[in-house]
Amino acid sequence: MKKLQLILVFILFFGTVAHSQILISLLLGDKLNSDKIEFGLDGGFNWSQIGNLDSNSSYRTFNIGFYFDILVDDTWSFYTGVLVKSQLGTDELSGNDLAFLGITPQEEDGVYSQRLNYFLVPALMRYNFPNRIYLEAGPQFGLMHKATVEFNSETDEKEIRIREFNRDKINTIDAGISGGIGYRLSPRKGMSLGLRYYYGFVNTYKGESGTNNSSLFLKFTLPIGTSGKKEKK
Repeated sequence: MKKLQLILVFILFFGTVAHSQILISLLLGDKLNSDKIEFGLDGGFNWSQIGNLDSNSSYRTFNIGFYFDILVDDTWSFYTGVLVKSQLGTDELSGNDLAFLGITPQEEDGVYSQRLNYFLVPALMRYNFPNRIYLEAGPQFGLMHKATVEFNSETDEKEIRIREFNRDKINTIDAGISGGIGYRLSPRKGMSLGLRYYYGFVNTYKGESGTNNSSLFLKFTLPIGTSGKKEKK
């Protein structure tokens, strides 16, 4: 229980200063990088779903945050950070899904989606091959801070967007396993591209088994503050 509380405090600390952290990261990147630590921005695109719903349509959105890649030895490193702007969920909810969520459908034709805003914290061990390919795996934790069911309808005459908050139905803490593969465009402290898959072990909806989060992340990392002068040194 104490470990879970520490994780929650850690996520809350970064989450409450989410917007300013990215700006601070850009300004202080050179101070946070060292011979053993690579610091930078982590962003990309993800496709997510919630299990045990009728809808099998992925919710698609962008994400951004910052990361630390801490070198353990010549091949192993520990990767962590916070995706401060990230969403999980499911798109194109069915009539049964809306009934399950207690949502009364609108008269107009449109699309419903469940949107869950999280602060996501990976804690991954990464194996770095000499050819710049890396494999990574480990736990990932999430703190949900906003949940809405959004209705969107657009015709030639009008555009409708309605959001109904349902945070009280969602478990605040999410946790699961994550793994992926990537490639560095240059040696240590260089940009990288990768794919990462996440599967949650916690029910997204309170008391509803099988409603686990899952998401595929297409990710891009950009080190901050790594100047040529520092690399030569």
